[in-house]
Amino acid sequence: MKTIVRHPGFRQTVLAMAVLAAFGPAHAEDESVMEASVSAGAAYVSGDKADRAIFGQYNGLRDYSGYGLLDFDYYRRNDETGTVTRFNGYNLFNETRELGFLWKRQGNWKLSADYGELVHYNPYSVNSGIQGAGTTTPQVMNLAGGPGTGSDVELKTKRTSLGLALSKWFSPVLQLDLSVKSENKDGTSNFGRGANCPSTTAPGCGFTTGASLGWASLFVPEPIDSNHTQIEARLSYAVDKLRISGGYYGSLFSNSFGSLNPSVSGNLNNAVGTSLPMNAGLQQILNQAIALAPDNQAHMFDLTGSYAFTKSTRANFKLGYTTARQSQDFAGSGLSGAPAGVSNLDGEVNTRLAQVGITSRPMSRLTLNANWRYEDRDDTTPLAVYNTIGGAPFSGPASYWTNQNLSNTRNRGKLEASYQFSRDYRGTLGVDYNSIDRGAFTPTAAVGGISALREKNDETGYRAELRRRMAENFSGAITLSTSKREGSNWLRPNSGPGVTEISDPSTGFLPTAIFMPSLADRTRDKVRLVANWQPMESLSLQFSIDQGKDSFSTPTSYGVRDSKMNLFNVDWDYAISERWSVNGYVSTGKQELNQARPAGYIMGFDNTNTSIGVGLLGKPSSKLQLGGGLSYINDRNEYNQGLDSLASQGSANLLAATGGLPDIVYRRLELRAFGNYKLSDSAALRLDLIYQHATYNDWGYGYNGVPYVYSDGTTLSQQQTQNVTYAGARYIYKWQ
Repeated sequence: MKTIVRHPGFRQTVLAMAVLAAFGPAHAEDESVMEASVSAGAAYVSGDKADRAIFGQYNGLRDYSGYGLLDFDYYRRNDETGTVTRFNGYNLFNETRELGFLWKRQGNWKLSADYGELVHYNPYSVNSGIQGAGTTTPQVMNLAGGPGTGSDVELKTKRTSLGLALSKWFSPVLQLDLSVKSENKDGTSNFGRGANCPSTTAPGCGFTTGASLGWASLFVPEPIDSNHTQIEARLSYAVDKLRISGGYYGSLFSNSFGSLNPSVSGNLNNAVGTSLPMNAGLQQILNQAIALAPDNQAHMFDLTGSYAFTKSTRANFKLGYTTARQSQDFAGSGLSGAPAGVSNLDGEVNTRLAQVGITSRPMSRLTLNANWRYEDRDDTTPLAVYNTIGGAPFSGPASYWTNQNLSNTRNRGKLEASYQFSRDYRGTLGVDYNSIDRGAFTPTAAVGGISALREKNDETGYRAELRRRMAENFSGAITLSTSKREGSNWLRPNSGPGVTEISDPSTGFLPTAIFMPSLADRTRDKVRLVANWQPMESLSLQFSIDQGKDSFSTPTSYGVRDSKMNLFNVDWDYAISERWSVNGYVSTGKQELNQARPAGYIMGFDNTNTSIGVGLLGKPSSKLQLGGGLSYINDRNEYNQGLDSLASQGSANLLAATGGLPDIVYRRLELRAFGNYKLSDSAALRLDLIYQHATYNDWGYGYNGVPYVYSDGTTLSQQQTQNVTYAGARYIYKWQ
């Protein structure tokens, strides 16, 4: 196991620094302004872990019924020296605590630090016989007593972060900014492995029979113990017409765990729950090591700037270079089977970036804008034979192929002209261009599971906008856009390494070939309308409507054919009186995707999301403030299924018997209310109440209360209906 540089003393370090900085120096009281507040109290949360699976994912209110509440804020400013000190903390008794510190002298220097913790609980409940969950060597044990007779496994991750930043102004035209942020992540996440025989990588892996099992789906949680550190530095210079800055950004990721090595032995269960021994090929696959996220690092350098040629013409530019590397040792990570003489991937990707833009106003009513961005990604990772197939049951010589270099070159451009027709109306026309050249396919590499690749894609788009500024009580804008993407000849993967360019797709591909929508010819049309309306002084409304459609064109009728989206939003605010106001919103949207699979299902996937909310805020007296809100979310995924003409009778019978896949539905109703009573000029009492009712039904992880069952009897489920009530009381004291 590798050792990661960690920060066990973050909390104490940040707290000590902040206290010394905030309270150490004694300034003349006559020139200082000081404000501070402390909020302390307690909260109650109803229900158990299953009731709070959704509510308590990120807020730390998952395990207990009672919680302490503690926040504080300290602010001090000295006008004579120009220094400002701020120190605050939130949720200090909770798993989501935060500390922040700021100390600066205006126009001279600034120092800041922050510390944070965030815990994420997986919303699903797991019952399993697995031993060593959360380690790199778990043992998968079949539950002899059947599903539900194992032990509960809690999946959660904790992030602990520390950030430091420093800014220094050497002169009015020269500034240096430095920052570093380091985050540790620990815990376990939902993960698994599976196999479906026969397998080309394990020739002995046979079909399921009445005497042995040839497929499996297993729960194998991923252990997490990693660190991600980000470093930034920037030197900026500004004088007269010139603005220029040079910067560095570094990303360093280190993982204590190189691989996951499960141990699977004994029997597993088939689809109807019958315990059967695994055939030798299946067991070989299930016991293979699983590579986890490897150590990696990236370093980016850039030079950016702008220059004002005249008062009406300005240019900007950016030059950048990034190198990303991954060279973690295979053997040290617990991985075997690497090619002879190869100890690590030695992966390296270098990216060069150049961007230039210009904005000009040649006439008082006309504004022109143009920019171009060039990005070249060079994958220099050495090629090696990582894949070999040979031996029974395959005939002929063994097949060998290497990894693939994924270099590409991107060009993006934009031309835009805006014209002020009148005091109220402004029009804009624009042209956008985007191209990608992936280069020649690595001839010694092979791809599987897809019908075609493509070397180049080019897309050109046009847009027009008419905008009306706020005049009297109305403003708004309408935008129309259309774009068309095309590409080079399709490349058909060979049965082994390499690809073959196909000039005539109608004869070069099978009628059942499927083409990736990200590479296919596509026409995209969109319209967007936004408006602000204030029919009376006390009422304001904001509207937005979006509609779009993607149409795909490929050599066959299979794959994604088209997709659509529409979205409508309205927000409103109404002042009932000087003391009371209400606000609300309504948002509804739908996304549709239609696709077809050869000899299978024709699927229409629809996602509909509706959100409604209303809020109230009032001050019935000088000492009492009340507020609250009611919100509702309804998210539904629908699967409208039909059959391809080549579909089997078995598929037709299954669809007729089941009616197809059921909907996945998530609904949430939430009520929030608060009251703040002023006890004195420096003290107040605050009460908060939250009630949340949620329902979730996902057939991917169980349906109608029936959990998903893995091949070893492990179950994964979520309580379908969840009700949570939160009540919190705080005493707030302020002084200055």
